[in-house]
Amino acid sequence: MTATSSLVPHPSTHTIEVRAPASSANLGSGFDAVGLALSLHTTVRATLTERPEVITNLPGVPLDETNYVYRSARLLADTAGKPLPPLRLEIESDIPLARGLGSSAAALIAGLVAANTLLGEPLTTHELLDVAAREEGHPDNVGACLLGGAIIATLDDGHVEHVHVTPPAHLGVLLVIPHFELLTSKARGVLPHTYTRADTVHALSHAALLAAALTTGRLDLLHRAMQDRLHQPHRAPLVPGLTTILNEATTHGALGAALSGAGPSVLCFYDRHDDPTPLTAFLHDVLHREHLHGTLRDLTIDPNGTTHTTPPHP
Repeated sequence: MTATSSLVPHPSTHTIEVRAPASSANLGSGFDAVGLALSLHTTVRATLTERPEVITNLPGVPLDETNYVYRSARLLADTAGKPLPPLRLEIESDIPLARGLGSSAAALIAGLVAANTLLGEPLTTHELLDVAAREEGHPDNVGACLLGGAIIATLDDGHVEHVHVTPPAHLGVLLVIPHFELLTSKARGVLPHTYTRADTVHALSHAALLAAALTTGRLDLLHRAMQDRLHQPHRAPLVPGLTTILNEATTHGALGAALSGAGPSVLCFYDRHDDPTPLTAFLHDVLHREHLHGTLRDLTIDPNGTTHTTPPHP
């Protein structure tokens, strides 16, 4: 088995290139049910070869068959009941790891789609979504990553039911990406095991309003619809500045704000018809006040989801 960390072109007539977007899950009240595809991407070039090989620009990830993209490809083959031939995987990504931006979902979907394509597409898109959601445990990140736009979904008995939404083109996304990692397991570990009846009713009503706002384009409803009591208040101590952004961002031009996935990134929606300067200045000020190092990114919503092409020979 060979592993290397430098990217080298590898000509082959059996190569597929897969591009999978980042995603932001929950959007506040849509806990484990709502996801949004964003314009950061993981790109995987998979080539049928004589021996397994993994090369990547990502630090600290396995460079052998235990790599998550490779394991995802094997999961697809096992699910389809087909043998997986040896693969050379070239993996590049601009999705920050452990930041609540669906890096694991992008790796999972990229591996599934690459293997499915190379094996003659034995699984349909919906079957791919089912496999990915079962593996992740929820359909929000993987659904948005696979399909693009926004997704509202449930996972019942191993199968996903979903509504795919194309948000308005003028819905902008400002993202605060702190320079520290937050593992999903830690963020989930602080959640309570039970909730009050009042919090449950609050969650149901606001998640329903969020779904309605997204499907009808009622961006004026986002601020109220994204209000949450299930996870964000409990995760706030792990993310300095989160409470301030959730409480004050709309007074500086945001349409709504939410912790992105399990965090620590924080998402703010805004209308691209409006000047984002006051919102940008507010977010920079929060980082400064909290003595946080971080990056502010103005992203678009990825409308295409995961795509695959056959690259030309170099």
